[in-house]
Amino acid sequence: MSTSPVNSPLPIGEIAQRIQLIRGQRVILDADLAAFYGETTKRFNQQVNRNLARFPAGFMFQLDEEEFASLRLQIATSNADGSPKGGRGGRRYAPLAFTEHGAIMASMVLNSPRATELSIYVVQAFVELRSMLATNRELSNKLHLLERKVTKHDQAISELIDSMRQLLAAPEVHKRPIGFITPEDKSKPKAIKVAVALKAARKK
Repeated sequence: MSTSPVNSPLPIGEIAQRIQLIRGQRVILDADLAAFYGETTKRFNQQVNRNLARFPAGFMFQLDEEEFASLRLQIATSNADGSPKGGRGGRRYAPLAFTEHGAIMASMVLNSPRATELSIYVVQAFVELRSMLATNRELSNKLHLLERKVTKHDQAISELIDSMRQLLAAPEVHKRPIGFITPEDKSKPKAIKVAVALKAARKK
């Protein structure tokens, strides 16, 4: 890229796509930030290394071996899908990751018209990404509350149906047995017992 002033800035969305989540922080890797600012990765990192005092931990950090291996795996997978090869896959040293404040500081260190102008769009990309994530979290919370309400509502309906079924169920009716009742049956009416006793007395 040329180091001349920017005539048509990169779309915010394109910059935002290069923002990654590493160690719980939103960062842009050195190769991507160098490309945005119109520098080679080598020269970009040289300028950063000459001014390390201006890049504390909250501004910049270097990926460890595990993070670097994971990054290379992602790049290899992307290239296997037919995506154009990037400049990060064959590098020997782990990339530097820059937070939003680090990206601004890098533009100040480079002190070029392009870096100065593009840093504004980089910051806007971070802001837009934060806004989008906040909106998604808010929507997720609303869906969770709605899900809980629907679940409680369904439970209430289910309990109401069960109660209605119990009310509609016919109570058990204990009917008297039909037919001849033997003298040994203790459940026969008292009147029948008396009649049987009188009949036996007459026969005597």
